This record gives sequence, C-alpha cells and structure tokens, in this order.
Amino acid sequence: MSAGCAIGLGNVWRFPFITGQYGGAAFGLIYILFLLFLAMPIMVMEFAVGRASRQSVSRSFAVLQPKNKIWSLWGYAGWIGNYILMMFYTTVTGWMLAYTFYSAKGTFAALNADQIGGFFGGLLGSPCELILWMGIAVLIGVVVCWAGLRNGVERITKIMMCGLLIIMVALAVRSVTLEGAEKGLEFYLKPDFNKLFSSGLGTTLYAALGQAFFTLSLGIGSMAIFGSYIEKDRSLFGESILVTGLDTFVALTAGLIIFPACFAYGINPGAGPGLIFVTLPNMFNQMPNGQIWGALFFLFMSFAALSTVIAVFETIVACFMDRLGWSRRKSVYFMGVTIFILSIPCALGFNEWSGFQPLGPGSGVLDLEDFIVSNNLLPIGSLIYLLFCVSRYGWGWDNFIAEADLGKGLKFPKALRFYFTYIVPVIMLIILGVGYYQIFGK
Repeated sequence: MSAGCAIGLGNVWRFPFITGQYGGAAFGLIYILFLLFLAMPIMVMEFAVGRASRQSVSRSFAVLQPKNKIWSLWGYAGWIGNYILMMFYTTVTGWMLAYTFYSAKGTFAALNADQIGGFFGGLLGSPCELILWMGIAVLIGVVVCWAGLRNGVERITKIMMCGLLIIMVALAVRSVTLEGAEKGLEFYLKPDFNKLFSSGLGTTLYAALGQAFFTLSLGIGSMAIFGSYIEKDRSLFGESILVTGLDTFVALTAGLIIFPACFAYGINPGAGPGLIFVTLPNMFNQMPNGQIWGALFFLFMSFAALSTVIAVFETIVACFMDRLGWSRRKSVYFMGVTIFILSIPCALGFNEWSGFQPLGPGSGVLDLEDFIVSNNLLPIGSLIYLLFCVSRYGWGWDNFIAEADLGKGLKFPKALRFYFTYIVPVIMLIILGVGYYQIFGK
C-alpha cells in the first residue's frame, strides 16, 4: 500500500510538467540524485518512526520522545499538510475521473489537436463540472475509509498498478516512434546544464528537491502511517528501495511518453499542469483502438490517484482518532465534509477566482497550495524526520538503526552516519534558503 501511496499523480502528472518547466534532462538528473541521496534514506526514517510508534504523525513523535515535546509540534503541521495536499490533489484526481469518462465515451476521437487543448480549457472554465468531479473523488475516498476496505483496496490497487505499468510501457514505445519524437528524446535525455540557469539555479534545485519529496509523499506522515503496517520481520531499507525503484520507473516512463509526443504534436513541454491532458489524447487518436487505450490509461491513473487519496485520508482519520479519540466514522465524516469544502477554492481558481494570482502572472490557487506543500511542508517535514532520527535530542541514531534493521533484508548503511547527521541537513537548508531568496528576495 505504501507503493500505492507513493506512485500516483506525482509521477505521471507532476513529474513531466515540472521537468518540462525547468529544462528537461538536466533537471531530471538532479531530481534523481536528490531522490537517491536525500529522499530515499529519509523514507526509511519515516517508515521507522511509524513502525516503532504505531501511531499517526500527530502522536508518533510524542510516543518516541515524550520528554522533548517540541518534536510533537510537527505532528500538527503534518496533519495540516495532509489537508492542504488533498485540497488540490482531489481536484486533479477529478480531472483523471473526467478524462476516463470522456475517453470511454469517445469524446476525444472527433477532436483535432487544437480542439483537444480547447476541451481541457473548457473543463477548467466550468466551476460546476470541476466541483462535481472533485466531489466524486472525495466521496470515493470517504466511502472506502468509512467501510475500512484497506485490504480490498490494496488488492485492487496491485492489479490496477500492473495494468498501468503495462499500458505506460506500450505508450512509451508508441511515443518514441512518432514522427518528430527525436527532439523530444533529446530534450528529455540529453542534459543541457545551461537550461538550469534560465529559471535561476537556486529555483531549479528548489523545485527538484520539492519533486523528490512530493513523489514519495514524504515529510507529513503519509509514509509513517504505512510504516506502522510493515511487519517487524522485514528491514525498512529494502522496503524503501523497492518503493523508490517502482516510483522512479513510473516517473521516467511517463517522461518517455510525454516529451516525444509533445514535440511530435507541437505542444509546449512547459505547458504546466494540463500537459498530460493535452498530449495523451492526441496520441490516443493516432493509435488503433485509441478510445480503448485512452479509457484504460485514465482509468488506471484514476486508481493510482485514488490510492494516494485513500492513503492520505487514512492518515488524516488516524490523526483524529489518535489525537481527539474520535471514532472512525465520526472522523471520516468530519474529514470528508471539510476536505470537500476546502477543495472548492482550487476548483474555482481556474475560472471564477482566476484573477487571484498569488505567485505571479499565470499562477492560481492550485499553484499556491502545491507550493506550500511541495516546496515547503514536504522538505521541511523530511528535514525534521531526519533530525529526529539522528539527533540525541530526538529519537536518536541508535534507536533508529535498531528499528530500521529489524528483520530480513538490506540494512541501512551505518557508515553514512556523519553524512546524514551533518551534511544532508546543511544541503537541504542551503537549497531551501536559496530557493526562498530567488522567489521572494528579488
């Protein structure tokens, strides 16, 4: 289930458009380095905190370090972070559900490339339709959490993930053989480090750091809650390698689908959040049985997105139950109502509230919420998990290693203690500081 939480919109939706906005291959290379040397080890730490405490983010720090209550303050920030994540994630999940419906209906088959781009713009321009699809996404998550169908969802998710992987590999093969795909492959696979400076090196590094933690759902307790489900007979380092490997494969394959198709169909790879919704229907229209391929792709992506929605909903529900002592049903009901209400501004940000541009021209509510989570709460939360596990004022290195290495499998590299204790925090603080300066200090 932790792989289901990690593999979702961060790989297939966010990774391509962020990579497109920040210059292609050079950005992707930095992202992979951050993923391997910063994010993946911190996933082990978040797993360890969750498994050792058997609590949600709201209580795990307090259970493991009851004497120093300052750590438990992040429990509230993580709780809020999960809420903000769902305030825009449910809207994008609604896009996936809408495209599943319209693909199955054959709507895109009669449209040319310009009309497909216009269709997505029309969807964003309809507040009622966006709220409807967002509400369906919230309702599905609420029903599953209410009924406690986690085990059933896990089985279904595995089947859907396998289907998604098969379709993505097939689409990647199709995309790289399109006429004009060579330029897209060059953009995606041949690093041009000069492009790192077009948006500012600090801003680019900042974006890559945020994507590394977003794609693994780190820093706000989503992985901790699934760490609590991992049995004691399995080492956590091996689990994190498996999740990171699957996650990276899906993200890189998504790039192989999107960027060759962008250049083949004359679509700007830096087009933003709507990139896959404009690019892929064009590809499906050029494929035999494209209507079926499109419907299945968006169906499987909807399940991948919903698996993350359910995972985060479970985290939020666990916080209410652990912190306030509420029953599951009361927690689920309150969460569902509040998330639906709080998600409405994101849907309105593309139409009725489009004049609200908090991060500059062309930005909207989704960009602000994504920025708060991806570029702030996730890296800062990951840094807190790191410091909690390496500092003698927190849980401590020895306790962390004992939990991480419990059971069969690969063991955490103890020789890198100095690196994790003194070097990684400095790297993350420098990137955060430079990123803030280049965004707000100029």
